[in-house]
Amino acid sequence: MVQQLSRRACVAGLVGLALFGGQSVSAQPQQHDHGQPPAQVTAPERPAAGNRGEQYRIQPLRAARAPEIDGVLADEAWRTAPMIDTFTQQEPVNGQPATERTEVRVLYDSGNLYIAVHAFDSDPEHLTATEMRRDSDRINDEDYFQVILDTFRDSRSGYMFVTNPLGAKLEQQIFEEGGGNVRGSASNINKDWNGVWDAAARRTSDGWVAEIAIPMVTLRSPDVPVQTWGINFARQIRRKNEIVYWSPIPKPYNIMQVSLAGTITGMTDLNRGLDLRIKPYVTAGTKYDRVGEASTTDGLKDVGFDVKYGVGHGLALDVTVNTDFAQAEVDEQQVNLTRFQLFFPEKRDFFLENSGQFNVGTQGLERLMDLFFSRRIGLSDAGQPIGIRGGARLTGKVSGNNVALMDLQTEEFNGRPADNFLVARYSKDIRRRSKLGGLFINKESMNSPRFNRVAAADALFAPNRAFSIHTIAAKSMSPNVTTENNAYHARALYLDTKWQTYAEFSQIDRNFNDEVGFIPRTGIRQSKVHIERNPRPGGLIRVMEPMMNIIYITDTNNRLLTRRIHHMVGTRFQNGAYLNVWWNRWFDQIDEPFKVQTVTIPRGTYRYNELMFMFNSNPARKIYEQFSYSPQTYYGGNRTDISGTLGVRLSSRASGQYSLQRNDVSGPWGNFVVNLSIVRLDFAISPRQTVRSLSQYNSLTRQLSLSFRYNFIYKPGSDIYVTYDELQTDTLGRPIGRNRQFVVKTTYLLSR
Repeated sequence: MVQQLSRRACVAGLVGLALFGGQSVSAQPQQHDHGQPPAQVTAPERPAAGNRGEQYRIQPLRAARAPEIDGVLADEAWRTAPMIDTFTQQEPVNGQPATERTEVRVLYDSGNLYIAVHAFDSDPEHLTATEMRRDSDRINDEDYFQVILDTFRDSRSGYMFVTNPLGAKLEQQIFEEGGGNVRGSASNINKDWNGVWDAAARRTSDGWVAEIAIPMVTLRSPDVPVQTWGINFARQIRRKNEIVYWSPIPKPYNIMQVSLAGTITGMTDLNRGLDLRIKPYVTAGTKYDRVGEASTTDGLKDVGFDVKYGVGHGLALDVTVNTDFAQAEVDEQQVNLTRFQLFFPEKRDFFLENSGQFNVGTQGLERLMDLFFSRRIGLSDAGQPIGIRGGARLTGKVSGNNVALMDLQTEEFNGRPADNFLVARYSKDIRRRSKLGGLFINKESMNSPRFNRVAAADALFAPNRAFSIHTIAAKSMSPNVTTENNAYHARALYLDTKWQTYAEFSQIDRNFNDEVGFIPRTGIRQSKVHIERNPRPGGLIRVMEPMMNIIYITDTNNRLLTRRIHHMVGTRFQNGAYLNVWWNRWFDQIDEPFKVQTVTIPRGTYRYNELMFMFNSNPARKIYEQFSYSPQTYYGGNRTDISGTLGVRLSSRASGQYSLQRNDVSGPWGNFVVNLSIVRLDFAISPRQTVRSLSQYNSLTRQLSLSFRYNFIYKPGSDIYVTYDELQTDTLGRPIGRNRQFVVKTTYLLSR
């Protein structure tokens, strides 16, 4: 690695490039002559939240003929459709008119909602649009258009759809308005939901246009003759780092605040057909495994299907038979330098839709207690797949009642009996933002007395937008365990445009056992206080984030186990670059020795410090960088963490990213160095055909993993996947393949 002087020079150069390499920002709205416009739906003044739905209201025109979704606004129906053209800035100047004109038109018919956007730009040559892949977070770093639909008008949940000038698509499900928009809040955003919809876009001489078609069967909505939904639109003009909304959203919130959305009304005679979707699949391939000198090669072939059926307008029944996850991406490796297990996100399709309705847990980055964690089903502790014979799930909303019920049956695995998993979640919406609910989980081993059950109640009290209280009480049940098997959590939050503060308390008894949850630590009481203010000094700096929080953890007898005092100052610049500095002071009581990589940390009382410098360049640039440097003391020794990422967008189709993480650890108990390298290569043949490869190398374990994914969406909801995964181990300088798998999977959506 480079020397310390070189690191300082590198950081200084990156900061200078980020601060002074941006585009100039026009301060005046652009005027366009479009001839005689159709009837407009605008809002000349910003209303209070209470009557926002009345001020920002649109009634779409029923289309006699469906427009062709081709990114060309030539269909006659668009000429007479109601138009929205008044957008308001949130960034950079809250409440000011947008500096570029945006026109949105809305149509519908019995089976679809249609949206057309014409995003004018006074400098169309400098549109930021390089991302064509499906479901890529990079879309949010470029020019985009977003729409969110609160179909139940419950001011809590919604369906969000995003596209960009290249027609890339990203869709998300939102629960509890995304989690509160405060640092340390739980994420209630299902980024991996795969809804069926269509979009097409293209660049024009005066900006860009896009067309969107959202089938009614993709959305759940009330069973009423006239539909009235919440709706909002957002646009990002990336070269100016400007975000604008139709129904204005104040800082620090975003479009996920559906309680601040406008209203779409007057849609009648919607037809969901039979509301039945059947998706059969076929897989074929080969698998190679090597243990020592012995190796086996097996053929892979399987068939199965998933069924989705609408039980009324508000509920969806999903049935899966012989479930297969061959197309799921492999996990990205993490280096664990703690004594607790790491969290890996869910990536399997069946568990993703409406996943937020099952969530009950503490909030925050520490993930102290997630009572339901779907990766406990169908995956071993080591991440090996366990066959799922089948199961069913019922999710949705009826008259303010949120229902989520799931039952799955797994197969035997490595001598362990098959398990049945039942998860039942219910919650009741109370007024605009509060709710009361419960959760029950039952894991039952077949032909065995083993079982594990968890029952919980939770409540959210939110009398206004700024203040809320969240509580959980849970109890586990296992054979021969009757005491010290409870868990509790309470959290009070205050959030406004300047302050983000919260305080929380959690207790997890030592015998609390949730085998279908993510509970990394038991037998503790944790208190946490967080104070943060967000000043906006102007000039090159858009917002600063000075904060302090304290985590104080004891055992259930109030003996101190862990304390962390966290000081941080984050600085976000006008062009999106970010500089972060933090300092942590740690106390850790180790009662039992634990192993970290190749060394063992002995029992004892430890005090140590952690310093971190992190810089992210403007993420919209074709070449972007991330860098962090963290020198620290570590359990009586020393530790230095360095990480860097270099990303390149070669074109609208090709991009690559290289990341290196280095952990250098030394102490009286031993030394080790870990270098984790990750290379991602992406190529988009079109918005419907993408290729991705992921290569990872861990220098300590000498393991190289390779993963290749090709996905062709030959019609919405129907896919072809080609996947190749390989794991190699370098033994005495000789790489040996341990696992290798090649699979082709085809799905076909039948919708009636």
